[in-house]
Amino acid sequence: MTTPELPGASSQQSAPHQPHSNYAQPNQGASSQVLPPQPAKTKKQRNVLGLIALITAIVGFIFACIPGALIVGWVLLPIAFILAIVSLFIKGKPKGMGIAALIVSIVGTIVGFVVFFSVVGSSFDNAFGSGDTKVVAPSGEAGSNAGTAEKNTEAKTGTRENPSPIGSVVESEDWRVVINSVTLAASSAVAAANEFNDPPAEGSEYILVNYSATYVGDDSNGQMPAFVSLEYVTADGRTINSFDKTVIAPDAINSSNTLYKDGTATGNVAFEVPSATAAQGVLAVRPGMLGDKAFVAVK
Repeated sequence: MTTPELPGASSQQSAPHQPHSNYAQPNQGASSQVLPPQPAKTKKQRNVLGLIALITAIVGFIFACIPGALIVGWVLLPIAFILAIVSLFIKGKPKGMGIAALIVSIVGTIVGFVVFFSVVGSSFDNAFGSGDTKVVAPSGEAGSNAGTAEKNTEAKTGTRENPSPIGSVVESEDWRVVINSVTLAASSAVAAANEFNDPPAEGSEYILVNYSATYVGDDSNGQMPAFVSLEYVTADGRTINSFDKTVIAPDAINSSNTLYKDGTATGNVAFEVPSATAAQGVLAVRPGMLGDKAFVAVK
């Protein structure tokens, strides 16, 4: 005999399983949850300005190491430095190339200065030789010793107290300088040479010194006559340079063009000197800038 099932009995029997189904509901809800989309990471674009700065800095560094092309490096390196600084302030761009360009431009500038001073030091060594200066008097006064050079310290000539005569040859290892002539009271000639030349100050006058500078060294790159210096020393011991009063002399010497072995530049240079003692001064000639000075009379 079977026992009749009571109404709702099946639902009561399954009741113990209800908590299980209810417990699983949160998991089902979680698996169906949709997360908000994550923003895609954008890749930084290349810093073109930084790349240009780096290339410029590298090229400038290379030229800064080459003595003959040093000026090119000095032009490129500052440009690279400025471009590198600007590239570091561009937003959203990588900074690596800009930083590298900045470092290379700074190091290249330092190297450029080292190379420059090395070249200058080498040029000084080539231009100034041993520092000895020899003076040869004009043939009319040299007598039997006309073809030989005597050191000014041995001959006791070429000093300020006993200057060599006009026409003497002042020579170092690299330069031969000859004072060809000295024209006193040349203010009118200087004024006529250029309308923009200022007149001499009251109590002063212009004198013109004509001289020749011959390069006798063996530097394959040659040298400029600017290495030769010429000064006027007044009777009371003051030094006057031609650039103290800048004027254009008639037939002015070109001291900026490079001369090679046996090349000569000839021309005038003007000095503004005291009129009362113009003829009592002497010329200080230095063949090779740091060579020994030799003094030549002005008349």
